[in-house]
Amino acid sequence: PLAGVIFAAAGRHPIAGITAAFAGVSGGFSANILPGQLDALLFGITEAAAETILPTWDANIAGNAYFIIAMTFVFLPVIWYVTDKIIEPHLAPIIPGEAESSTAGIIKGPDTSLTQGEIQGLKRAGMACLGIVALWVFLCVGPGTPLINEDANPEARLNPLYQSLVAGFFILFLAAGWAYGSASGSINNHRDVVRMMSESMSDLSYYLVLAFAAAHFVAMFNWSNLGLIFAIKGAAVLEGSSLPDSILLALIILFGASINLFIGSASAKWALLAPVLVPMLMLLGLSPEMSTAAYRVGDGATNIITPLMPYFPLILVFCQRWQKEFGLGSLAATMLPYSILLLIAGIAITMVWVILGLPLGPGAPVEFSMQ
Repeated sequence: PLAGVIFAAAGRHPIAGITAAFAGVSGGFSANILPGQLDALLFGITEAAAETILPTWDANIAGNAYFIIAMTFVFLPVIWYVTDKIIEPHLAPIIPGEAESSTAGIIKGPDTSLTQGEIQGLKRAGMACLGIVALWVFLCVGPGTPLINEDANPEARLNPLYQSLVAGFFILFLAAGWAYGSASGSINNHRDVVRMMSESMSDLSYYLVLAFAAAHFVAMFNWSNLGLIFAIKGAAVLEGSSLPDSILLALIILFGASINLFIGSASAKWALLAPVLVPMLMLLGLSPEMSTAAYRVGDGATNIITPLMPYFPLILVFCQRWQKEFGLGSLAATMLPYSILLLIAGIAITMVWVILGLPLGPGAPVEFSMQ
């Protein structure tokens, strides 16, 4: 939603901002400038699969570091091009008064200056944010340290802090919003706060209905084991293809992208595919890091076009704040160019990487040898 507000304030189409942000966060899910939690999660699964061939193989959390950095700098211009040249010119113009949510009506033009109340509100909001952050820091370092479990193992000492973050962000945004609203004049009393919260929840009604139906579909799909059958049968076909390494990896990327339409979780899909793909590619001379990198490319590209993704209905709600006629099909069609071009770019990066034999990360070559 913030991307939509920024685009609107700059005089551009807010839905273009929302879709660009969605493409960057979910379509470029694996692209990053630093290894993160996803790397640890996927390489944990990769390690278990690789040990079936080489029991002494140990996962390196930075095994895809160079590759995901390259993805970041390749995906960035792709997303810009799609947003600027393909998506935004074809979006229907925003009609004043047509938005379902009042949050869509507070955007000013790019040439409008802030009022004195708004400036004061921003100052108060900043002070409120600093106050909440200071409170949480005090709860971590103050007497008794309620958010740090000093009696737990070192890796578990921060668990109370992590568990408090949801409440912390709620209080942070509530305090900042209330401070800004009281200074700018948009909030006069607690009833205005309750009214605004009610409006926000009403925006989620579409999401709740869609998520309810999607949850039943996912449950039935899991019960049928079709995803598992599709994954195993497809992997068997790839194993017997006898194709060059670069072409084989491209097919694996397409295969992973196809499965992603039906199984949303990155770790769940990799848990299904890794025991087959990782040993297969190791026997063909490709490292576990390379198989993980190829999987990540396919997994991210189609995140943004499957309604089974948990955030897909939420993005739809954000778009409907600006155009109430913007439906599920509209969002899928809008995200499709991002998905196609990100997939093409990802396949190109992978093929070039394999052909040139570039290291995927520190101590992580493309090739693999049992010796």
